[in-house]
Amino acid sequence: MIRDRWLGLGARIGLVALGVAAAAVCVVGLGVFVFGAALFEQLMLEHGATVESSRSMFEESVTRTFIAAVAVAFVASIALATIMARRIAAPLREMSAAARRVAEGDYAARVQRGGPEEIASLADSFNQMAERLDDQERLRREFIANAAHELRTPLTNLQGYLEALRDGVVSADRATFESLHDEADRLVRLSRSLDALAEGDIAAQPPTLAELDLSAAIAAAIELVVPAFERQQITLRVEIPPRLRARANADHLAQVLANLLQNASRYTPAHGNVLVTAEGRPGDVLVTIANTGDGIPSADLPHVFERFYRVEKSRDRARGGAGIGLAIVKRLVELGGGRVGADSVPGLTRFWFSVPG
Repeated sequence: MIRDRWLGLGARIGLVALGVAAAAVCVVGLGVFVFGAALFEQLMLEHGATVESSRSMFEESVTRTFIAAVAVAFVASIALATIMARRIAAPLREMSAAARRVAEGDYAARVQRGGPEEIASLADSFNQMAERLDDQERLRREFIANAAHELRTPLTNLQGYLEALRDGVVSADRATFESLHDEADRLVRLSRSLDALAEGDIAAQPPTLAELDLSAAIAAAIELVVPAFERQQITLRVEIPPRLRARANADHLAQVLANLLQNASRYTPAHGNVLVTAEGRPGDVLVTIANTGDGIPSADLPHVFERFYRVEKSRDRARGGAGIGLAIVKRLVELGGGRVGADSVPGLTRFWFSVPG
């Protein structure tokens, strides 16, 4: 352990290279000075030379050359080891510095891809990790800001109403109690959304799927949101077959449909249009909910299913969105073996999901 602390990567590579060179020198020296010398003397004796003259000739012609070759070999091994060590150590030092920056909270730290393929692959993995940490930190900050706002607005309203009632500024009539109820209901919806999201996160086993009539499930979900559409004078069209078999978890399916229909109600302007369709395909069933109104910018579209992500922060808060519903939709659909997605152009937004057929 102490030796590992004192020897850096370059020194270790240099020692290994020197060890290899030393082993090569020993092998070559053994062959030259033991077997080669004996063979040289034998050949020289056969040609009439004395032992002393043979040995002198061998030392002059071979030994000096061997010593020079050994010196060159050691210098070359040290040079190659130094070059290799620098090539390997430089990206590792850069990665170490970037890792310290990440540990200190700078999730924008990245490293250049370079060096041997193994080091380059490690750099790619590090950059992916840092990018994901950066995304998680962004989501955490948005969660704190959004959750604080979602809690603060109804609580401030409740506090204001209660103080007004206490001071006799407003009367305790039905309208006042309805306002108080609306604010309390908003808090309840937020807590239920958080509970649903947490329940989806901790689900270790896939939900139980059963054969059901998807057309009937869609009709039941639409019946619950019809009053909201009527209040905003939104035209609702439904194009689904009379009977459509699918495999799904009934509770999860109801929650997915409710979230998507409420989303359409929230973001469709007055006198707008909503279209609900369903069609059977080989292996699954596709359900689509499209609405007119403000489109989703292309830069935001890939993130709409992320937790607490808001396309337009001020607009979503004004409309009561908490940025949780679509994350729940994605989680529940994927738990049931389906897929979910969205596409949007100016004036029209479409959300879709599939369930096994």
